Amino acid sequence: MCLSINSTHRRPVDIISHHFIHTMTSSSCLYTRTTSLLLILCIQLFLIVYAAGSTNFHNDFDITWGGGRGKIIGAGDILTLSLDRVSGSGFQSKKEYLFGRIDMQLKLVPGNSAGTVTAYYLSSQGANHDEIDFEFLGNVSGEPYTLHTNVYAQGKGDREQQFRMWFDPTSHFHTYSIMWTPQTIVFLVDETPIREFRNMEAIGVPFPKHQPMKLYSSLWNADEWATRGGLVKTDWTKAPFTASYRNFNVKNAAFSQWDMTHSQKLKWIKDNHMIYNYCTDVKRFPQGFPPECRVTGSH
Repeated sequence: MCLSINSTHRRPVDIISHHFIHTMTSSSCLYTRTTSLLLILCIQLFLIVYAAGSTNFHNDFDITWGGGRGKIIGAGDILTLSLDRVSGSGFQSKKEYLFGRIDMQLKLVPGNSAGTVTAYYLSSQGANHDEIDFEFLGNVSGEPYTLHTNVYAQGKGDREQQFRMWFDPTSHFHTYSIMWTPQTIVFLVDETPIREFRNMEAIGVPFPKHQPMKLYSSLWNADEWATRGGLVKTDWTKAPFTASYRNFNVKNAAFSQWDMTHSQKLKWIKDNHMIYNYCTDVKRFPQGFPPECRVTGSH
């Protein structure tokens, strides 16, 4: 099926493509019919990719709380959340998702972000909800953010893993992805896998695969626990604190692309940047670790 180009409401890329097609058509004597069709198909593919990669937060999300502290900027390509002493803010997707790959680019709160938490997660509703979490725990200036992850299935979580971020997540946008299939959940940062949680229902471990989930994000104050266990409090003289979002994308999860390189990257992250793993916390589980912790490479 061909893309139709409306000459009344064109984006710049539409105008360029329109003139290019017109030029190629008027010069058709120089090309075979096959070549002309291939060129048109290439242009159509470019337009499809362009449209798929563009984000309009007005269409995809609702700002749900914050009293004006959450804002969609310009044509809808940037969303910001802010936190001050009065309130934080948050948004949620209009649609629910059951499996797929979710990408979002975030630029986190810069400077002294101690006490703040930027949460970005999938969740269903109800007491037996499922949830797949990224949480970014702020820190004092010059110290790295902590990236906190968790997986809930049928209302049960307590599967935390934490990582020290190996780059400055506040100076530029970085891509945070959740790849979710019936077989596994993979957390990725800039295409680098940092965690995998496999489906282990065969040994009695619940796995989120029946409940569609919406995408949520929020910026809020958690200085009772977020930075050094609550020892470092939020410095409200630095408020408002602001996180920015762009380039939201949803697509099918191409788990077939997982290869040895991804496994090596996952191991490198665990060896060099993991700072907490519930599966090694003996004090927390004196009666024995959860069953998934006994399966090598599955947590």
